[in-house]
Amino acid sequence: MRRSFTWRVFAPIALLIVLLTAGFGALTLRCGGAQSWKTLVPLGLIALALAWGIAWGISHPLRALTRQAQRVARGERTEIIPTARSDEIGQLSRAINALMRKLQTQIDALQSEQGTLRAMLQTMNDGVLIVDEAGRVALINAAAEQLFHLEPGWGTRRSLVEVLRHHQLIALWRTCRESDEEQRLTLELSRQQLFIQSIAAPLGQALPGHILMLFQDLTRVRRLETVRRDFISNISHELRTPLASLKALTETLQSGALEDPPAARRFLEHMETEVDALTHMVTELLELSRIESGQAPLQLRPTSAEALLQTAVERLRVQAERKGLTLTVEVTADLPPVLADAPRLGQVLVNLLHNAIKFTPTGGAIHLSAQQDGNRVVFQVQDNGVGIPADDLPRIFERFYKSDRARASGGTGLGLAIAKHIVEAHGGKIWVKSVEGEGSVFEFGIPREE
Repeated sequence: MRRSFTWRVFAPIALLIVLLTAGFGALTLRCGGAQSWKTLVPLGLIALALAWGIAWGISHPLRALTRQAQRVARGERTEIIPTARSDEIGQLSRAINALMRKLQTQIDALQSEQGTLRAMLQTMNDGVLIVDEAGRVALINAAAEQLFHLEPGWGTRRSLVEVLRHHQLIALWRTCRESDEEQRLTLELSRQQLFIQSIAAPLGQALPGHILMLFQDLTRVRRLETVRRDFISNISHELRTPLASLKALTETLQSGALEDPPAARRFLEHMETEVDALTHMVTELLELSRIESGQAPLQLRPTSAEALLQTAVERLRVQAERKGLTLTVEVTADLPPVLADAPRLGQVLVNLLHNAIKFTPTGGAIHLSAQQDGNRVVFQVQDNGVGIPADDLPRIFERFYKSDRARASGGTGLGLAIAKHIVEAHGGKIWVKSVEGEGSVFEFGIPREE
């Protein structure tokens, strides 16, 4: 059993006093002073008590400092014990107090830095992993967990292979660890439908053997780049045909057709048709640009959904009858009006109905309807035409995008893009459901009038 510090200080002092008392007593007996024992014993007891007080006075502040240091070692925040002593114990106490103050200041600064780092990592849009030399994940932020579909906190202390499950990313980490140089890799994760850029960098002296892995999600950037590239390609294609036709007609007129009035008149009519097509395309582009930039303010008024449907049907009834198509309109009873810009929302219905007529074979049927769904009214244009391939559905509302150029070459490819932006400008949403060979259902929801 361990003895206290007070006892270890007191014991030698007490032993010395006992020895001195015994020696002095023996000398007194030899000199015949037995009466002196009556005085010597009380003095010895007083000396022992004094020795205990000295030992306690030495050990008590040391025990207090020891307890304080132990609490700090356990990570507890403890108050500094003041001391007014001027001896060596007082100097030691003040030195330890100063050390503890400095230590707590450093701990506070470290905790603040850790909190800042943790907050930065958790708010970053890029995924971050720190991998130790054994290949285990020492740190992972929320963006990386979302990127790789991990449960919060699940990946910490697990192996990198178990967390990422992609051999190219594991190879990137190994190459960085072996070469001790930064490595980069851009790849597509087909399982997650992601396009990411990965960077692996050694942390050097800061964390020897550890590798920082950064994952940047470039899926949206790549999609926008694809849209931009397709837009340039599509608009070039759309402009090339009428311009080439105009060039050919002009050269034909210059080569002598002007001398043949009937032929010249026919060529001029063709030229007018091509110019009208170009004008229509430019007008739609300008309209789309104005809607996107908010330069075409909507005149919102309570509007009857049935009136919008009937107006669109009347405008295109002749085209539908010419192809032998059946048009039907269905509106639920007591349908509330929608808050809409009637001409623009009518343009959406006309575009959708026009596409349905274009891609529905002779003898087919087109059904238009509107019904209330919560605080909005959902419009629907359904046909039993050729349908849309599944791969084209995510991009069907992009400008100039056409699912089948041979089949859809008659239009500009801007109708659905304009419809989408008009609906969104009304605070609504548009979507499509389609099965190739069975038909399509275009739907959009518009907030109803409160």
